[in-house]
This record gives sequence, C-alpha cells and structure tokens, in this order.
Amino acid sequence: MTKLRLGPIENDKPVRLTVELPAAVHRDLIEYGRLLARESGKAEIMPAKLIGPMLARFMGGDREFRKQRMKGLANPASDLV
Repeated sequence: MTKLRLGPIENDKPVRLTVELPAAVHRDLIEYGRLLARESGKAEIMPAKLIGPMLARFMGGDREFRKQRMKGLANPASDLV
C-alpha cells in the first residue's frame, strides 16, 4: 500500500474555527481519516483533526508562500504600512 501524504496527527492545543465544506469534501475527509487510521494502526480519525495538518502540509509545500513568509520575517516593518 502506498503511504498517504499526511503523516501521524500530533496532539496540539487546538484553536476552534468554524468552516463550511462541500459535502463531497467532507465525505473524502471521512474516508481519508479511515485510511490514515488503518495505515497507522490507530482509531478512526475525525475530519476536524485532519484539516489543520492538511492545511499545514499544503502551506509547507507552497514555495511561494515560504518565500514570501521569509521575506516578511526579514522585513517585518514593511507589513505595518
């Protein structure tokens, strides 16, 4: 079986956020949680626990985002204008 892109889900202090998802995306998240749980040998993972790590992985793989973020960190005063 091919490894899923999302690795183990770490426990971190959550921040509550309300989002609306298309039903198809919600169904896919449920299935992804089942597959990830089966792959890791853990209990089923609920969709709400997947969204944060998925977004983090997405942003971490976005080269332009990382570039702009580093640029912003190097010159924080430019964001205050």
